[in-house]
Amino acid sequence: MKAEKDLILAIDNGTQSLKAILFDPAGTPVAIETVAFDPPYVSPQPAWAEQDPDVYWNALCCACKRLLARDDVDVDRLAAVALTTQRGTVIPVDRQGTPLRPFIHWLDQRTTESLKPVGGLWGMAFSLIGMRETIAYFQSQAEANWIKTYQPDIWRRTHKYLLLSGYLTFRLTGTFVDSIGCQVGYIPFDYKKLRWAASWDWKWQVIPMDPSLMPDLVPQSDILGTITGPAAEATGIPEGLPLVAAAADKACEVIGCGSLDSNIGCLSYGTTATINVTHPKYIEAVRFLPPYPSAIPGYHTMEIQIYRGFWMVSWFKKEFGQPELMAAANGEEEAEVLLDRLVDTIPPGSMGLVLQPYWSPGVKLPGPEAKGAVIGFGDVHTRGHLYRAILEGLGYALREGKERIEKKTRIPIISLRVSGGGSRSRNAMQTTADIFGLPTAKPHIYETSALGAAINAAVGTAIHPDFETAIREMTHTGEVYEPNMKNHALYDQLYRDVYKKMYRRLRPFYRRIRDITGYPR
Repeated sequence: MKAEKDLILAIDNGTQSLKAILFDPAGTPVAIETVAFDPPYVSPQPAWAEQDPDVYWNALCCACKRLLARDDVDVDRLAAVALTTQRGTVIPVDRQGTPLRPFIHWLDQRTTESLKPVGGLWGMAFSLIGMRETIAYFQSQAEANWIKTYQPDIWRRTHKYLLLSGYLTFRLTGTFVDSIGCQVGYIPFDYKKLRWAASWDWKWQVIPMDPSLMPDLVPQSDILGTITGPAAEATGIPEGLPLVAAAADKACEVIGCGSLDSNIGCLSYGTTATINVTHPKYIEAVRFLPPYPSAIPGYHTMEIQIYRGFWMVSWFKKEFGQPELMAAANGEEEAEVLLDRLVDTIPPGSMGLVLQPYWSPGVKLPGPEAKGAVIGFGDVHTRGHLYRAILEGLGYALREGKERIEKKTRIPIISLRVSGGGSRSRNAMQTTADIFGLPTAKPHIYETSALGAAINAAVGTAIHPDFETAIREMTHTGEVYEPNMKNHALYDQLYRDVYKKMYRRLRPFYRRIRDITGYPR
């Protein structure tokens, strides 16, 4: 009897690792294999972040081969493959698709100096609306400008300029094509019309390049191509299996958390912390910060981003968590579990310690001069108070993002879904519920990016007839944290009377610090 084609292979290339996960039509993981990146990136120079392309491809091959060789996996039931990746990681390749240099990782902070400002009518328009500094920042951050300026020989040999998703798609299918849902970064993409920018668009002045360098784009849930013979041999994926277009990891997380409506806020507690909602219209939550493509064709994902996010937990662990690290090394519980327990003895509000989580230089929001701040120190405070203040500061920043989104959409967010590594902390989850004053739920599985990609493939292969059905059948709510309204009242006062006023009061000092020290530039 012929096996039913009802399983989806989702490949999730994140920042820390690559996962290959097999999902059934109910969104249940049948099998999982993970390959960690050690290290996630390398820094040949300060502020640089790069990765060897073979690290990503070899991880994909290893994870898929191990997964599909397992005794509990029936390869004949595979219906399709879907791919989701970290955003904004780019690489130039030649006509054969061979990388011309390492990937420039999304965490890279190099800049290109002394670029010619945008001129003509666009330049005049940006001057009139006070956006010249913002556009200059966009220019300096664009990786393509850095390669063109400092590695001109590589740029002359570049045939295609690809995101990580486009590169892995090429390795799997042999074609230079990518999903519309993956287009996030300093690229000439029209986020409103969800296509490459028109020839007259200012983005082509900011990132001067031939449009032919960009790959063809395919709508989410359409077929990108099929697995080639060489890719099948390398990965164990059957030759000819369709690769279905999914979206970038954050967009996949949103639908993997079960959000199809704008009244469900999706928080991602990863290296970058975000709050997202799915919306059918192009609406900028912050002026000139576009909503990115959703994993659903024609939809957008409105997003507010806290760039360093739960990286701050790793920072705290490295700088202040030596007792927990030593205990973990001696075979006790994981350091993160021990740190979470450290917070148990600290009251909500951290005894007046309030943290502003802008640990990353040059952030777009609230502004490029922003720095991190902690106020309210007293002799009662310990490292436990600081750790709780980090969790609370991230919660405040994301609540501010929620309010920005609600103001633009005029749709109240009435419940939250939380995914990412930080969702494993019960204190982070309860603090989130208390700060927002909303029920805060974990999805039924941790791997929501991969699940979102599987939803795209399930719709693309007609395992489910549409996104409404697929999301209803494949996503489920796990543990729910109800807000403690007494704690919420305390947090509400700290948020409104202290946190929301901090940036405006400290901004002149941030700017002066930058002028004096040159950091950040």
